[in-house]
Amino acid sequence: MNFEGKSVAITGVSSGLGFTLEAEFYGVGATMFGCDINDETVQRNIESIGATYVHADVSKEVEIESLIRGVVRNTGKIDVIINDAAISVNEELVNTNAEYLDRILAVNLKGPFYGTKHAVRAMIETGGGSIINIASILGIVADGMLAAYRTVRGGVLGLTRAAAVQYSDRGFRVNEICPGDIDTPLVREYFDLFDDPIEARAKIEMEYPMNRIAAPKEIAQTALFVASSLSSFITGQSIVVDGGLTVTCY
Repeated sequence: MNFEGKSVAITGVSSGLGFTLEAEFYGVGATMFGCDINDETVQRNIESIGATYVHADVSKEVEIESLIRGVVRNTGKIDVIINDAAISVNEELVNTNAEYLDRILAVNLKGPFYGTKHAVRAMIETGGGSIINIASILGIVADGMLAAYRTVRGGVLGLTRAAAVQYSDRGFRVNEICPGDIDTPLVREYFDLFDDPIEARAKIEMEYPMNRIAAPKEIAQTALFVASSLSSFITGQSIVVDGGLTVTCY
């Protein structure tokens, strides 16, 4: 796949999947822009692979709008946006307080909403593009200890479908990728909540038919396909990349 001449923006690039997405798209020729709120280390890492770093808090609409305007100002257009920034709240429903709920709604739902909204506005002016929301299989199935996280991932599914239905006739597509567990710092933090993180990881990996969780690069390469012309008739879809977990019967 060749993305030369394409402008790509990715949110949440501090580490894990976001950083891997930046590296993979840069590797196929894209002009890259990445945003996060953890500036010093992130900026150094992102700029080391040839991307442009922008400070932006995805929970603040004005900052996402500014990010997208900056991409258009620098390159004349935005071809792809990947809304990846996310946090996790590991708490069952009855123990989820208002502060936890408000924070996860702000980052995991408002972030993709603002990113999609302002990318649509920019892409209408330049003839289209591809919007990808990184969601989760927890938009489809449930984990009782992740009630708030599950709620917002379901919201991203609704956002993706609504935007695809409304705007796909104007030259661009809106899809979401739903990974299972990925070997990222966010997932490792979840394992660390257990008394024995190594045992916890092993038990979770055994639930997957492939007996492992995904490498970030495997999800990033899926995003390359979804963003490319190879998927030109795919829109409004949830692309599940979970090593067979959600089709497994126990």
